[in-house]
Amino acid sequence: MRHRKSGRRLGMPIDRRKALLRTMAVSMLTHDGINTTEARAKELRRFVEPLVTLAKRQDLHARRLALAKLPNKLLVEKLFDVYGPRYQSRPGGYTRIIKLGPRKGDSAPMARIEFVEDEAEPTTV
Repeated sequence: MRHRKSGRRLGMPIDRRKALLRTMAVSMLTHDGINTTEARAKELRRFVEPLVTLAKRQDLHARRLALAKLPNKLLVEKLFDVYGPRYQSRPGGYTRIIKLGPRKGDSAPMARIEFVEDEAEPTTV
């Protein structure tokens, strides 16, 4: 039984799932958004949004906690220098998921996850 167990398993063990989310977060922070499946996008949202909340704090302990989640020091600097100040007045909801339709090969539901801009419209790819 899976009572009180949150999150999606994504068909892989925990170590591979953590590595997948970490690399997807690196790609998302680098490119401001990525295309992936809907389930992976929803799990990535649960991974990235707490990092942005840490970046809003702007202290050393928050930076070290972010470094524990993201292995790339330059991306943590970008997180604290760009995304932290950008969402300082926003109480949450830093990402949006846009459904793209089925993938051609296996008909998996695809989505684009990107950071929310205050006045900008969502980008279509």
